[in-house]
Amino acid sequence: MTPLIEVRGLSKHYPSRDGKGLVKAVNDVSLTLSKGETLGIVGESGCGKSTLARMLLRLIEPAGGEILFEGENLLGLDKARMRRRRRDIQIVFQDPYASLDPRMQVGDIIAEPLDIHGVGSKAERRAKVAGLLDLVGLDPSAGKRYPHEFSGGQRQRIGIARAVALEPKLVVLDEPVSALDVSIQSQILNLLADLKLRLGLSYIFISHDLSVVQNVSDRVAVMYLGRIVEEGPAGDVLGKPLHPYTQALISAVPAIDAEERRQRIILAGDPPNPEDVPQGCAFHPRCIHAFEPCSSQIPKLCGAGHRAACHLVNAP
Repeated sequence: MTPLIEVRGLSKHYPSRDGKGLVKAVNDVSLTLSKGETLGIVGESGCGKSTLARMLLRLIEPAGGEILFEGENLLGLDKARMRRRRRDIQIVFQDPYASLDPRMQVGDIIAEPLDIHGVGSKAERRAKVAGLLDLVGLDPSAGKRYPHEFSGGQRQRIGIARAVALEPKLVVLDEPVSALDVSIQSQILNLLADLKLRLGLSYIFISHDLSVVQNVSDRVAVMYLGRIVEEGPAGDVLGKPLHPYTQALISAVPAIDAEERRQRIILAGDPPNPEDVPQGCAFHPRCIHAFEPCSSQIPKLCGAGHRAACHLVNAP
């Protein structure tokens, strides 16, 4: 069966500050997502998660690679064809206030994608907006108000309503709850789970919070300095991590139950400068298990189902 989306060797490079080199924000990333699935992408700030999210919609143009959506390469589409394809792929941004135009009423914000794509008559679009507000748990009268009149959680509901207005097949969620209070986070996560079932959505869920990713994801990919270092079913990656970096991330997750508490793995040194990534495995200067190939050879993402890019794991 053709994946809903398949990414092959996707990369994005920026000039370094001195203009002499390149910052490889995303470097040779490959992943797949099936229909109805949620793929969680986790990693430290600056690892390339948000850059990857924006490239999937071509909000940022990749330096190389392929993005196949239902078998069609999005990078081969002209501007008009890509606009039509964006009906199927939408995004919810991290900051629910910055992503909403403060000068527009909420109803107009949600109706904007319908207007752009010429969906229905004006009356039908108004009815659609009222239905979308109700769908995300807001009173339809909210359409006459402005974003600043709402709380953070309510603004994120508005952003979600806008994202699902065109009945997309895939929604990219870029840190959708990290700017919200913990009590509100659970409400938004429950809303997303409900919409996934009701609307038949697939999600790419980007976060640095492993506990959130564990609760919402079918599969998980772990990024480090622009590369995916581990990927597989959520229970395997978060329950039995293979890569030393994933093991360190999981050891830092607080646990209430004493039986679930893990010995904390303290990483040596600071994260490398993205403008001067170490040779070989980028994680090797901080890894207590590093041995000879790690400093000279970039490990491949290997394995069946549960994969890791680690010489120690993939050693014969």
